[in-house]
Amino acid sequence: MPANVVVGTQWGDEGKGKVVDFLARDADIVVRSQGGNNAGHTVAIGDEVFKLYHLPCGILHPEKTSIIGSGMAVNPLRLFEEIQELVARGFDCKNLIISYHTSLIMPYHMLLDELEENRRAAKDSRGIIGTTKRGIGPTFSDKMARTGPKVGDLRNPARFRERVRYACEEKNALIEHLYNAPPVDPDAISDQYLEVGDKLRKYIGDATRAVIDGLEDGKRVLFEGAQGTLLDIDYGLSYPFLTSSHPVSGGACLGTGLAPNRIDRIYGVVKAYISRVGEGIFPTELHDDLCVQIRNRGNEYGTATGRPRRVGWLDLVLLKYAADINGLTDIVLTKVDILDELPEINVCVAYKMNGKKVFKLPSDPDALENIEPVYETFPGWLLNTDELATGDMLPENLMEFLSFISKFVNVPITLLGVGTRRRQMVELG
Repeated sequence: MPANVVVGTQWGDEGKGKVVDFLARDADIVVRSQGGNNAGHTVAIGDEVFKLYHLPCGILHPEKTSIIGSGMAVNPLRLFEEIQELVARGFDCKNLIISYHTSLIMPYHMLLDELEENRRAAKDSRGIIGTTKRGIGPTFSDKMARTGPKVGDLRNPARFRERVRYACEEKNALIEHLYNAPPVDPDAISDQYLEVGDKLRKYIGDATRAVIDGLEDGKRVLFEGAQGTLLDIDYGLSYPFLTSSHPVSGGACLGTGLAPNRIDRIYGVVKAYISRVGEGIFPTELHDDLCVQIRNRGNEYGTATGRPRRVGWLDLVLLKYAADINGLTDIVLTKVDILDELPEINVCVAYKMNGKKVFKLPSDPDALENIEPVYETFPGWLLNTDELATGDMLPENLMEFLSFISKFVNVPITLLGVGTRRRQMVELG
């Protein structure tokens, strides 16, 4: 494991936190390389449940180095609270490095996120993106415009105040004249952020050098992706209902400065069904009692927001697309246990489009609005899988299900998630 990457292959919520926590046992460094606190990762260790929003799951392994890379956006107030909560639970977090170049989520970013979503809703509810209103999109917009403050700026109060004051001139013009809302106070923002910046100062460092030097010293690095491939700003489906960063495997390189040729394996995390939060197309979405059954059994409610997720059958057309985009070497199939009680399980293997059957994702986004899923039906295994420990214990119907997925996507399934706990992972090869 010189450098391995974990990515979500769907619309997020595939169970990446548990997978990263499991794989972290063989790593020396765990890196969160993109996204922000709009995506939460849940890890269950024994009877304790941890919900992480900024921090890599490696933080739960005190002997590992945990890194927040430059591809992330962080709210320093919430990040400090997250650190303090873990410290109170016995994790000292001394193993954390935050990149100098990580973008800061500012109060005006969160305000603009909410104001714009409200404006869209007032004009046409179909235009709502369904953001978490945590300021992620506006933060990345400022990053691209080269106006957003960085974590490293917190160590230089004069420079930080100047950047905030400059940014607020533009933001307040928008807030007052476009949204008819009260302006923000740049000095109050600076005071608040510089205070918490002093508390975070000890964690700020050169994350890129830590990764590169680690690899050169023979250390093993694990990259933790957030969200999922189908939400990627460039390669996701149904723009603009996407996230503002790169959840694909290439995001690990962009978010840390790692060269692509240093990556060894790319684990694609796949839920045995599929879910989505927010607006946008969803070819296999369920709307009946089965949707409610799967949602409740799988606890399909947002870690960050608590919102109920839309639920549907596994879509192998989308999974094949994600495998190609990411260059997957391994599939980790999670939440298999959620389907234990179903007598039949559907899997989408093609789309009907204009009366024809297609097996690859249409490149024209408008074409996606008029597709109908084509299903292959499998008999359920109808037994509890949450106690399975080894591959030879898998029931025949489940083996058939796994074999079909692997052959369709042409990627081996090497890990199986059969529950929420750290120990509930079956190694298949």
